[in-house]
Amino acid sequence: MFEIDDKIRHLIDLALSEDIGKGDLTTEATIDKGLLAKGVIVAKEEGVIAGLEIVKRVFEKLDPNLILESAFRDGNKVMRKDEVATLKGRVKSILSGERTALNFLQKLSGIATLTSKYLEKTKDTGVKILDTRKTTPGLRVLEKYAVKMGGGENHRMGLFDMILIKGNHIKAVGSIAKAIQKVKAKYPQEKIEVETKNIKEVEEAISSEVDWIMLDNMSLEEMKKAVKLIRSSQREIKIEASGRVDLNNVREIALTGVDFISVGALTHSAPALDFSLFLVELNLEP
Repeated sequence: MFEIDDKIRHLIDLALSEDIGKGDLTTEATIDKGLLAKGVIVAKEEGVIAGLEIVKRVFEKLDPNLILESAFRDGNKVMRKDEVATLKGRVKSILSGERTALNFLQKLSGIATLTSKYLEKTKDTGVKILDTRKTTPGLRVLEKYAVKMGGGENHRMGLFDMILIKGNHIKAVGSIAKAIQKVKAKYPQEKIEVETKNIKEVEEAISSEVDWIMLDNMSLEEMKKAVKLIRSSQREIKIEASGRVDLNNVREIALTGVDFISVGALTHSAPALDFSLFLVELNLEP
């Protein structure tokens, strides 16, 4: 589980403020302050769960006396109609936090579920599925955590933790070789990844002694040629396939012999996994 740090606490505060604003008008008008109940969060479809700790923190923020329990852990598979968590406490607190908690849970579980589908398609190939920086602004750390819960791996968290020379860097500088030369001059100890779009660029990247080569938007045949060329270079270069990857072609891409496949869709296009919260017992004793 990732650490609940100040950034995540701030995200939870923003989400609750966005939903509750000046107050939960309907709940304030209809629910007695002291009414206690048990609620259950139910999965409405099969998938991989992620975000249970965030759900807990949402409710704790509203009401430290609320008790949330679950027999599930993030990364577990859930089936339709599974009761993934129970809540006990004030009805007002449960209802006011319901949507914010479920929004986090459904989004993160959707990412974990989609990631697991890519893992299933590529099992036994040895390839690793990576995420990208195509994330929801402000939610990157949570979305990348969800990818890991689905069995994937994180690429770089941001621009600050890895050097990746992309097409626009190359265009601005003039060539792959020039871009790599500049990077090595400024950061001689850093590993370097470079994006390539054709065999000529792959050859240039190999001769420039990079550590990692991305094959971007190449056809399967081009990828196979590129992998063969890189493997024959006698250098330990990691190979990543990227661009136009989906569940229909990911296995074919994996079988070209690449080490990694990066999939932007994991975070930018994962459908939410549906959950509901139901009150099942009212008038509990304090």
